[in-house]
Amino acid sequence: MKVSPETVLQIAALANLHVDTDELPRMQHDLEAILGYVEQLSELDLTGVSPTASVVDIPTPMRSDDALRTLPNSEVVRNAPMHAKGSYVVPKVIE
Repeated sequence: MKVSPETVLQIAALANLHVDTDELPRMQHDLEAILGYVEQLSELDLTGVSPTASVVDIPTPMRSDDALRTLPNSEVVRNAPMHAKGSYVVPKVIE
């Protein structure tokens, strides 16, 4: 599948990546290779194959849900640069 340089730049913008113009051909080639591999996978006959999250049928290990000792609130906020009424005080970021 052909990927245009504009598409590479759009994907880079969505991923919050900076792509230099000299990197553009390599990124274009890499994306075309990835999409080509995905196209190969779509050609597989998956009739009778059920979706699975794991290829090995093992149960998820569970731990006991025991209540543990917690720190008192005064200990938790003790090293904070600013705290009041048992909470962290942070600068306002929304006007």
